[in-house]
Amino acid sequence: MITLAAELGSMTSTTLTSAGLAVGIGLLAVEHVKWWRGGTAPATAGGKGKKGGPVESSGKSRDPRKLIPFWFGIAFGTLAVACPAGLLGNGAGFLRWGGNGIGDLVMSKMTGQTSSTVASASAPALSRDGSLVVTALVISLLLLRKTFAKVLRGTWWRGVWAGTLLAIGTGTFAAIGNAVVPGVNDLGAYLMNGVVHGTLV
Repeated sequence: MITLAAELGSMTSTTLTSAGLAVGIGLLAVEHVKWWRGGTAPATAGGKGKKGGPVESSGKSRDPRKLIPFWFGIAFGTLAVACPAGLLGNGAGFLRWGGNGIGDLVMSKMTGQTSSTVASASAPALSRDGSLVVTALVISLLLLRKTFAKVLRGTWWRGVWAGTLLAIGTGTFAAIGNAVVPGVNDLGAYLMNGVVHGTLV
């Protein structure tokens, strides 16, 4: 049992490398490019683009709401990073380890360079009140998972992976963690005060 725990521990990472960051940025870019390309529609009899190619749609297919599953996944990945341990905390470490490893492989093969550490997994800590919200969220997702389309689940998982790679450290991406985690902590405190102590206002 101790050996298994040690092996699992070796497959997690509390740091983010430049190669892992590249993987996270790649996930972010691909999802938004796919969304942007969704703003084109196949040519119809009523009109064609140049050389019979697709024509720009009216913009309805480029609906920002289509990015919600991905960004919800990023938020969830950020919350996983904020967990000090448990399945979510260790799962975030495993995804970060995988991102670092895949990124290192591609970077070394493509550029001949090795990656460097750019950040530590230091998202704002999840409070006990915040853990109430996260636990309720996990239970809800488990119970509702069959009601979501397969494509939405895939998009969400890519967002989770990106969240574990991007929402840590400092700088622009750290703003995600600085917004999500304190917000969840505050919501948990509000619910505890209201539901348990009856002091919503």
